[in-house]
Amino acid sequence: MNLKGYLLGNPLTDSTENQNSVPHFAYLNALISHEIYESAKRNCQGEYVNVDPSNGLCIADLENITECISRVNHAQIYEPSCRGPFISPRRKLFNWNRSIIEEDSLDFLSSPTQPAASGTWCRFHNYVYSYIWANDKTVQRAIGVQEGTVKYWVRCNQSLSYTKDVSSSLAYHRNLIKKGYQVLIYSGDVDMKVPYVATEAWIKSLNLTIETGWQPWFVEGQVAGYWYRYKEKNNYHLTFATVKGAGHTAPEYKPKECLGMIDRWFACHPL
Repeated sequence: MNLKGYLLGNPLTDSTENQNSVPHFAYLNALISHEIYESAKRNCQGEYVNVDPSNGLCIADLENITECISRVNHAQIYEPSCRGPFISPRRKLFNWNRSIIEEDSLDFLSSPTQPAASGTWCRFHNYVYSYIWANDKTVQRAIGVQEGTVKYWVRCNQSLSYTKDVSSSLAYHRNLIKKGYQVLIYSGDVDMKVPYVATEAWIKSLNLTIETGWQPWFVEGQVAGYWYRYKEKNNYHLTFATVKGAGHTAPEYKPKECLGMIDRWFACHPL
């Protein structure tokens, strides 16, 4: 494959490190107090996934954090948290492991075929139209879907059977540094599923050389996020950008800003 580069949005890269970043993200966004965060750091030593069951102080801190964030919309912390009858209820105790991410992601991707009878706007109400559009026979013919191959389209196909045995893809990123690719990695800054602080941390672990320091980028004269860029000797460049006010996934929440970001990156212009 004649690859020149790649871009990743809100990418889950290392499951354990991702979950370990959630308390930090929650603290930075005023979802937990300074006291709760410092107590958890002290008692859990920064490890919130593989917790010693005999460490009662750490477990108590995690229960406090759970109480604070379990009713927050993890995909976009400032939007309503909507959990209808088609979604399995959240566990009472946040287990801080990969299954939570998978459960939340499936909840987020799965959506009803009819809007819920509620006065609260929920993002999944918008997804109803995707069912109408994608299951229309005229649409399917127009986009080349062979008749009879799809009985009923759904947003998240959970019928695929495969083994999930890759908990971290960080080694692949280290290998790709050798290829001299141009890379853009962006994060919605209010996404708690894959927090930007987790992405920033694994990028820093690559030990790249900073070429351009942290600075804002703009769309129509307004701050749309922040970015910086790394480089290596073989012309490998990695740009990391946040998208202000965007959740998971960023283009759904901030399409104009994300289009501007990607257009500039394709044109090899600074953000």
